Amino acid sequence: MNSSDQPTGSLGAALANAERLLASDPELAAEQASEILVAVPGQPLAVLLLGMAHRLAGRTQRSLEVLGTLVTSQQQWAPAHFEYGQSLATAGKGEEAILALRRAVELKPDFAEAWRVLAAHLEAIGDHSGAGAAFARHLQHSATEPRLLEAGAALCDDRVGEAEALLRTYLKEHPTDVAAIRMLAEVALRLGRNQDAETLLTRCLELAPGFTPARYNRAIALHRLGRAAEARTDVERVLLADSRNPAFRNLHAAILGRIGEFEQALEVYAGVLSEYPNQAKAWMSYGHALKAAGRGEECVAAYRRCIELQPGFGEAWWSLANLKTHRFTAAEIGAMRVQLARQDLGIEDRLHFEFTLGKAEEDAGRHAASFRHYEAGNHLRRSMVRHDPDDYTRHLERTREVLTRAFMASRQGCGDPSPDPILVVGLPRAGSTLIEQILASHPQVEGTMELPDVIAIARSLGGTGVGSQGSYLDRLAGLEPTEFAALGRRYLEGTRIQRKTAAPFFVDKMPNNFLHVGLIHLMLPNARIIDARRHPMACCFSNYKQHFARGQLFTYDLEGIGRYYRDYVALMAHFDEVLPGRVHRVFYERMVEDTEGEVRRLLDHCGLPFDEACLRFHENERAVRTASSEQVRQPIYREGLEQWRHYEAFLGPLRAALGPVLEAYPDVPPTSVH
Repeated sequence: MNSSDQPTGSLGAALANAERLLASDPELAAEQASEILVAVPGQPLAVLLLGMAHRLAGRTQRSLEVLGTLVTSQQQWAPAHFEYGQSLATAGKGEEAILALRRAVELKPDFAEAWRVLAAHLEAIGDHSGAGAAFARHLQHSATEPRLLEAGAALCDDRVGEAEALLRTYLKEHPTDVAAIRMLAEVALRLGRNQDAETLLTRCLELAPGFTPARYNRAIALHRLGRAAEARTDVERVLLADSRNPAFRNLHAAILGRIGEFEQALEVYAGVLSEYPNQAKAWMSYGHALKAAGRGEECVAAYRRCIELQPGFGEAWWSLANLKTHRFTAAEIGAMRVQLARQDLGIEDRLHFEFTLGKAEEDAGRHAASFRHYEAGNHLRRSMVRHDPDDYTRHLERTREVLTRAFMASRQGCGDPSPDPILVVGLPRAGSTLIEQILASHPQVEGTMELPDVIAIARSLGGTGVGSQGSYLDRLAGLEPTEFAALGRRYLEGTRIQRKTAAPFFVDKMPNNFLHVGLIHLMLPNARIIDARRHPMACCFSNYKQHFARGQLFTYDLEGIGRYYRDYVALMAHFDEVLPGRVHRVFYERMVEDTEGEVRRLLDHCGLPFDEACLRFHENERAVRTASSEQVRQPIYREGLEQWRHYEAFLGPLRAALGPVLEAYPDVPPTSVH
């Protein structure tokens, strides 16, 4: 009997009964299928049901044997390939599972469930674009309403705007259709509107609490929004529904890493790699987690394995360079040049190779060649992002207008009185990780990481938090004292998941929080604020050399970096004027020259007794996630102070943009304070 034939009579009833039994009693389903096969040897649907029953009963190897025979005899039958893929995945053979699932959707392009499962596997191996395309196909083919089918087709073709318009029109008529709400949330996720996606998915789950795909999507949105505790709750709940789902596990590992549970994250990544041993992106994710956990040799090995599997994967090479302590061999430099010469190399890989070769040539002392690579990498990255430096200048000007000395004085005593947080702010690459490592070596202080909570609160108050289209500053004037206290409590509750010890104080070292010093003071008046500052040329050029995984869009242009640094100095000068003594400033150069003296002054500002462990910060084995993670595991060194001078001939635009701020350093030019 061919697989496409329909069973009739008592055979059909027996097959239907076996299928019904699968979910509730797979053992009985296997018996029923076996009995059918005695009567009708080789009956394809009975073989399929028997294989499924063996898998559900935990007999994975037997399932593979049964279904392996079936796909050989029924090569054009999509359900056979789909179920074989399911069993391969259960057996930990993820790469083979992907091949079987691809065959299933090739044979049956409208196979919605196969597209969904394939999307999960592609997400696990880091093929995010492929996973997104497969998931769009799932959405398209799981819909039955013609207008949703049309919206799904638009998503598959990446006509996101058209899909959004169709879905919004449909939802005006059918506001409780959870499938449509979930599809609209997918549109929001694709467009980076994560807050909109979270709102839609929350509504979806109010209507259908057991809708696991919507809960998984909400976990993604929450993770992107920096709401790690809520994201963890959602992803662990979906894992209860499907503990083997590779996409769920990968997201779980990423969230665990975000909240500092690195050992548990490493266990999850190791499990995924056992199923997908030849997937480069999975090895890179594993390497990132090893780096944060301080397992340097294993981290390098993971990155090297990634490169071995995919030599043209530029981000893996950059991950090695981003350790800051790795030195490339001549053979490695030659291999990178070969890749960079390829005509088919994508822009993402190309820019990563440019930054990596910039670092390799710098280490070799070939500074002109090094700068050419850094310049090329920055040019490529700048072409991919949208950044308006005027937003930050407008934020500075509006801060001066709104957060005056009188304004701040009239709100003295507002906010939550907790003294727990120590916030280290400034520009990236200015020494904030070093300051955090020093503080975290004190027995009364716990180091966390760059926490997104202040920025999230600023965004919740108004738009993006910064810029003419989304500044929250005007909202502050209308807040009641109790509302500032509520914001402070929200920050403390949101960051609690990052705290693993009973230490009374913790460090939040998100550099960009310098933009929100006024908000921090109003909602947490007893929090300590530390400004990490470094020589303008050294700091700005260090940023120019750095390719950031996300954000920091001001760093890809020398003039833009100089302008941003200038605005930063002016903004901090304003807070020095309206909140005298509120911010303690640590100059990197002084920390290098007089480490003990600067550490004593730092601890004194934080109200902490001096502890010798703070001078031995490099012995601290805590996890560190930033680009400086390997550097702060070494004693303090002077070499980085003047490295920028090797490039001085190329840095004219930066010098001009810095202007009087450079000339006055470490003092602040009078024109910076209005």
